[in-house]
Amino acid sequence: MSDEKTELSDLFKLTHELVCIPSESFKEKAIVDFIADKLSKAPWLNITRIGDNIVAKTSEKTEKRLLLGGHTDTVPAQGNDQIRLSDDSIWGIGSADMKGGIAIMLSLALNVPDTAVDMTYVFYAREEVAHKHNGLLEIEANQPELLTADLAILGEPTSGNIEAGCQGTMRFTLELKGERAHTARPWMGRNAIHRLSGVLAAISDYESRNPVIEGCQYREALQVVKVEGGIAGNVVPDSTTLTINHRVAPDRNLETAEKEIRCLLEPFMEAGDKLKVIDAAPPAKPGLSNPILASMIKTHELDVQAKLGWTDVAFFDQKGVPAANFGPGDATLAHTSNEQVERSSIEQCYLALKQIITEGV
Repeated sequence: MSDEKTELSDLFKLTHELVCIPSESFKEKAIVDFIADKLSKAPWLNITRIGDNIVAKTSEKTEKRLLLGGHTDTVPAQGNDQIRLSDDSIWGIGSADMKGGIAIMLSLALNVPDTAVDMTYVFYAREEVAHKHNGLLEIEANQPELLTADLAILGEPTSGNIEAGCQGTMRFTLELKGERAHTARPWMGRNAIHRLSGVLAAISDYESRNPVIEGCQYREALQVVKVEGGIAGNVVPDSTTLTINHRVAPDRNLETAEKEIRCLLEPFMEAGDKLKVIDAAPPAKPGLSNPILASMIKTHELDVQAKLGWTDVAFFDQKGVPAANFGPGDATLAHTSNEQVERSSIEQCYLALKQIITEGV
């Protein structure tokens, strides 16, 4: 068996080991300890641990630095905590999102001491919960220089394709007022829920933008995701609230997107009504002109498509670091009872990244 075959065999075993370590958000110490122990056997790496986050870096010896990043946490188990293994696949929570990607990062860190570009490996915590808990923010608050790079690649599941940039996401609440009355005498009040008809029609008829940026087509979206209102079966409701999600392509900023949504909804609002942004995360540009990324795409003939969801590539884009998503596993299986990752996908991503690390641009 060749050295590369051994590496790939060990990589699959390592992925299985990681899947077997539960790491629900805020309960990641065991998997982080496991990663730290493995990295301690690589004397060519400078290792920094900040809470449940680990950054491993090679010394500066080239003009370019590549950052590989991945989150160690998973969502809570929901009937998918039974781990299964075959010759070709691993099933289990976090297998696709994103312990296959973590295994690739860890294996590269351990198997490739001599690199053509400087390397930074970032294993960070709490990506699957509210952004304020994200481990990247903890690293940035303590030692922001650890996150400096010329390109960041996050091992999110992309089926071995490049998913460029990402769309931003915003959530609004729209509260409409009415006047309470008894349902036997509704003319004495005003039904706030009935006021939703025009708003819902406007959102349903909203024409989403589909801009093409650096050859990637993004698809904006506007959807009502929650409706609240009413207090009893015999009371005309005097208040109702919609929660609305908006996906924003990376050719515009959140401020512009917010103005558009306000212009769409304000014709249906009256005194006392409220439209608020309750959370927002910015989009990220594709960054396909980055020479390291462009070389990897060309050499391995990788398919490139827009990332329609939001990922932490936006964190790096905001810091001026081009970033892309590239990892094993099918994102549509993430968080499902059938979550799995295939050996072939893990190996493909590993070899593509290894080529860039060892040969450079």
